[in-house]
Amino acid sequence: MNSNKFMDFLEKILLPIADKLNNNRYLTALRDGFMVALPLIIFGSIFVVIANFPFLDHIISKDAYTAYQNALGSASAATLSIMGLFVIIGIGYKLTQHYGGEALYGGVVALASFLILTPQVLGKTTGVIPTSALSAQGMFLGIFTAFISAELYCYFVNKNWTIKMPPGVPEAVSKSFSALIPIALTLIIFLAIRIIFSYTPFETVQNFIYTIIQKPLTALGSGLPATIVAVLLIQLFWFFGLHGQVIINSVFDPIWYTLNDQNLKAFQSGHELPNIITKQFIDSFLVGMGGTGMTLAVVVLIFIIGRSRQIKELGKLGGPAGIFNVNEPIIFGLPIVMNPLVLIPWILAPVVVTIITYFSMATGLVPKPAGVIVPWTTPIVINGFLATGNHWQGGVLQLVNLLVVMAIWWPFLKILDKNYYESEKKASNE
Repeated sequence: MNSNKFMDFLEKILLPIADKLNNNRYLTALRDGFMVALPLIIFGSIFVVIANFPFLDHIISKDAYTAYQNALGSASAATLSIMGLFVIIGIGYKLTQHYGGEALYGGVVALASFLILTPQVLGKTTGVIPTSALSAQGMFLGIFTAFISAELYCYFVNKNWTIKMPPGVPEAVSKSFSALIPIALTLIIFLAIRIIFSYTPFETVQNFIYTIIQKPLTALGSGLPATIVAVLLIQLFWFFGLHGQVIINSVFDPIWYTLNDQNLKAFQSGHELPNIITKQFIDSFLVGMGGTGMTLAVVVLIFIIGRSRQIKELGKLGGPAGIFNVNEPIIFGLPIVMNPLVLIPWILAPVVVTIITYFSMATGLVPKPAGVIVPWTTPIVINGFLATGNHWQGGVLQLVNLLVVMAIWWPFLKILDKNYYESEKKASNE
């Protein structure tokens, strides 16, 4: 089967699935909700790179570096650190808009419902919401809260459980009173849910969600099979708009860091390194190649095969950030989230690279990770070189993996680019 027939086959199989997903109101609201947050995500990503420029802490003094990061930290703190809030508002807005309701109130009620369910405790201090609950960590709860709250709000509005103002009242005032009862009833339901969970062993809805996700994962250990499972879950969570690394790393990081420390001690004492899978294995040979999913390969392909204006502009936008392993512009701009056309390479490429990297190290072709923690914004090749204890084979392995990822992505990106190009051409002729 030649490449054209293969791509035709993929189009025949995947495009009908894409059409069904695009017509699903929840998935459409989810996708569009992320699009609402995209400008803020890109802004925060740029300043994350600037604030964490590799080895800057070795160039300037410690105090100067701390002051530098503090000065720029608010850029990401006000965007990426609370990105969940923007997505929740976007989902509530878009889903309510789908029903023909007042979209702004749908976004507001989604946000308020989520905040009601969010624990307001930081350490021993009450009345404080930790930013971790407002970022990607709280996304899983936020997405479903936005869906349910928007549905409830629209249901109560359609039941005409509203306050009708007399003629002559300003429109803004009339709309506000019309939304009062539906919003109040929706928030009361979520308040009841919070109260109910406070009497359970979980105490909060967030604890419940994390418990039912984490318990099955804690049974997994180290080694290649467990790592493949972890990588698959990370990619799947990200595909549905959830920060897979936050969810999965919370379970696996204790294991990976322990293995990392064992390698570091062995490296420092000159003994044989005991472990292949470590924290740095994940960070350097998966995340350290353009971010989660190794999307630096996608950026390179965009410059090679891209024809559509959308793809080309995305490559220009995501390229500089991708060099430093920040890939939110690609994940949300291509998009990868909820895009069935790229599901296969998005899941397959990291698994293949994990297997190649593992056996390259198991056979001694490439040294194992030395346990040295390399800054996550360190570019490819340098990253692999440092992670393996300053061995050139680590950098070469990253380049080989990059070519493998490009080969896997090529036909799928070609299809996506073709669709965008034809849509742009059709729009220009109208």
